[in-house]
Parts: sequence; structure tokens; C-alpha cells
Amino acid sequence: MRNAEFDREQVLRQAMTAFMAKGYAKTSMQDLTKATGLHPGSIYCAFDNKRGLLLAALEQYVSDRNEEFALFFNNGTNFTKQLKAYLDNIVQECLSCDTAKACLLTKALNELAEQDDDVRNIINRYLQSWHQALAVNFQAAIENGQLTPPKSSLHLARYFVMGIYGLRTFAQSHPEPEVLNDLAEQLYQDTCLRFS
Repeated sequence: MRNAEFDREQVLRQAMTAFMAKGYAKTSMQDLTKATGLHPGSIYCAFDNKRGLLLAALEQYVSDRNEEFALFFNNGTNFTKQLKAYLDNIVQECLSCDTAKACLLTKALNELAEQDDDVRNIINRYLQSWHQALAVNFQAAIENGQLTPPKSSLHLARYFVMGIYGLRTFAQSHPEPEVLNDLAEQLYQDTCLRFS
């Protein structure tokens, strides 16, 4: 049997959008074939089943988020400005109500992480690497005198990630934009300005 040819990253990003729109359980194979443009047989051949497609989509999502993170934090500017721009970008994603900009990890964490070890492992691995990447940046800011926190760089990174997940979850209740912006500003101040 000949393997179907398709742009894997594009297909995975289209599948992400479908999963983010409805969640895993409510996303049907028909939804996935419509979103990806693939026939069911091609999905089964390439990913085994719907769950296999979700796992691959989660891995692609992690890769995309890591690239996005690098764009914000590898340009040599002031760390607190980078962190503020990164947080502002996340708030704009939350406010857009665009399922393509939702957080697939938050959806999967809420829906599946307790029932699926593979999903939980992907999420945990990403969270650990995200904490570490932020901690490295916080540590550099501490060492060059931008921040003088009473807690460790890893604590600040975990606190910041906790705040982002809280914002993403709270955003699902569709608050007024100024409310979400105020909460994000408080997170930024609590993480950076208090200790600068």
C-alpha cells in the first residue's frame, strides 16, 4: 500500500484546531477529515487512530510553542520587556476567542490527562521544559541585576506558568478584556516589578 503524501505539520495544525474547537471526545473522525482534508484511511495509515492523531498534534503544538518562546526570548533585549511582550501575546490569544489560538495543552490537560498516560507525559515533559527555559531567563536577569527576588529563578518560572494557566482557564469564561488585561498586569508586576 502506497503512503499518502501530505504536509504533516500543516495536517497536525489543522487537527489541533479541530481538537481545540470541540475537545477530544466531541471531535469526530468526520470533523478531522474535514479539518485536515485527509481521507479517514489516510489518517489511520499515518496516525493509527484519532488518539494517535491527538498525540502527534500535541507534539506539534509543543514544537510550535517552543519556537514561539524562542522568538520572544532570544532577541537580546531586556528580559522584563521580553516577558511583558510574551504575556501580552498570550492575553491577546485568550481574548481573540479564535480556537486556532487556544491552548491545546490546557484543553488536553483538563479533558484527558488523568485518563491517558501518554497525554499526561507529553504535557508534563513540555511543562518541565517550559519551566526550565523560563528559569534560565529569570536566572540571567537576576545575575545581571534586572531582578532581585527573594525566591529562586525556578520558583519565579513556576509562578509565572501557573499564572498563565490561570489566565487561560479564566479566559474561557469570556471576561471583559480589561479584566483579563488587569489580571495579566498583576501577574507581570508580581513576577517582575516587585523584585526589580
